[in-house]
Amino acid sequence: MSEDEKPQPIKIEVLDKLSTLIAAAFGFVAAFAWNETFKAIIHSFVGEDATIIVLLGYSIIITIVAVLLIIGVARASAKAKAVLK
Repeated sequence: MSEDEKPQPIKIEVLDKLSTLIAAAFGFVAAFAWNETFKAIIHSFVGEDATIIVLLGYSIIITIVAVLLIIGVARASAKAKAVLK
């Protein structure tokens, strides 16, 4: 920690962590909703007997998209923080 940074009071730290946890919980709810939607789309194209290869491909594509989006959000957040300082 540099000399300019002061430790935050515990109440602020708890509030910050709690808001992060709540946001993550909402993220999980949204992810599960989208997961059901994507599964329905896959089943409409492939049928109910989707092979493991199709499901594995779906998982890989979703993972790559999620990682790219997370990187984009992290970069945007870092730029916003730099502007606000």
